[in-house]
Amino acid sequence: MKKNIRYFLAPVLILLAAGILLIPAAATPAKKFDLDRFIEPDTCGGCHWEIQEQWTNSMHHLSHKDPVYNRVAKFLRQGLIQAGEIEEAESCVKCHTPVGVVTGFPKKLSDDLSKTPEIATQGIQCDYCHSAVDVTRMYNNGLVLAPGHGEDDPGVKHGPFDDSEPDFHEAAFSKLHQSSEICGTCHNVKHAAFGTDLETTYTEWENSPYNDPDPEKRITCQGCHMYQRPGIPATGSTARPENPGSATEDSMERLHIFTHYFVGANTGVTGLFGGKDKQEMAVERLVNAAQILLNTEKLAKKQLDVMVTNSGAGHSIPTGVGDLRQVWIEISIRDANNNLVFQSGFLDKKNQLSDDTIIFRTVLGDGRGNPVVNLAKARQVLSDNRILAKQTATQTIDLDFVPKKDSVITARLLYRGMPQKILNLIPGEPLGPLPVVEMAKVSQTI
Repeated sequence: MKKNIRYFLAPVLILLAAGILLIPAAATPAKKFDLDRFIEPDTCGGCHWEIQEQWTNSMHHLSHKDPVYNRVAKFLRQGLIQAGEIEEAESCVKCHTPVGVVTGFPKKLSDDLSKTPEIATQGIQCDYCHSAVDVTRMYNNGLVLAPGHGEDDPGVKHGPFDDSEPDFHEAAFSKLHQSSEICGTCHNVKHAAFGTDLETTYTEWENSPYNDPDPEKRITCQGCHMYQRPGIPATGSTARPENPGSATEDSMERLHIFTHYFVGANTGVTGLFGGKDKQEMAVERLVNAAQILLNTEKLAKKQLDVMVTNSGAGHSIPTGVGDLRQVWIEISIRDANNNLVFQSGFLDKKNQLSDDTIIFRTVLGDGRGNPVVNLAKARQVLSDNRILAKQTATQTIDLDFVPKKDSVITARLLYRGMPQKILNLIPGEPLGPLPVVEMAKVSQTI
């Protein structure tokens, strides 16, 4: 459609719900909608073309198409026979293909996803989020929707402004999409059958200093992720300047238009779809999320302390599915002649990490105290040593020698989105290796 058609889908593409609206009785989480009630993202881009460009090939746009998600999820589904485990493995589509789920296909991961209607393949998209009017639960996609009836009768789209006057559809201000709750509906995930916490990003934020009781001091999810743009990582450790502009070419100038890049920390998938700018933005976010320091006071006792501070993330490091994201410490010690005398946390020839690597992660268990690789089998959380927002984690490394004078100790904090050990198990065309990003580095000469 032409750019002179005026819509109101710009301000907050994924963070929408209207806590102040009267919700139609038919708008319930269990409600199934006809597919033609949803509007294609390209239609929205007719007016909100700049916002659509930001969203295109973002991780929200690619949530259904992400090849790492697809292959890993399908691999973890294979061979399951326990009903509760199958239920969890099948449930990924609720957040990855939400328009499909609420319109009837796919209903589960093992459906023939090649038959997914085109609009549903667009992932977490304009009309899905801007049709949200309430939240029923803070996990497993608890959005309540009230979509219109397609382009002929698009209905009400909900956003952050109370003075919008679009021509194409009606608009309503909704308080909820200015808060973090709308993010929590998918960024908290509980096991579909066992209730185990598999992803707790919203809860991590909720319990963090960023969730200040004073609304004027509170930094919501949007306050970082929807202020970011190229060159402006907008983390807790950097400036978060407003993004002045307008939602469409013809609408009023505003102090801030929420950005819709939605890159998170994913440096691998967006690049596969031509999103090099988003790949670079993910790196910018990662390198402004944490700091690393060394304490050499215990070297005479053959010990080295490494301190990692979560200085920029509004949630734990790493966040997301905590047993799959990898943040680890790589340490090397070289003597005065530059000979390597100690190393830890280095990738081997298979791009895997040794079991003694210091990794910040969640370890899931089978209910009997045994670790599990497949989160579908997770009946408990065995441990969680991830770094809370604004907190510092100290790791003590035991050495079998006392480093000599003029030795150089180097520690790096590294990130990648998935353990290569899991990717190596998946049959067929090799998957990965995923990019490794240096989040922080420190060197010290003894």
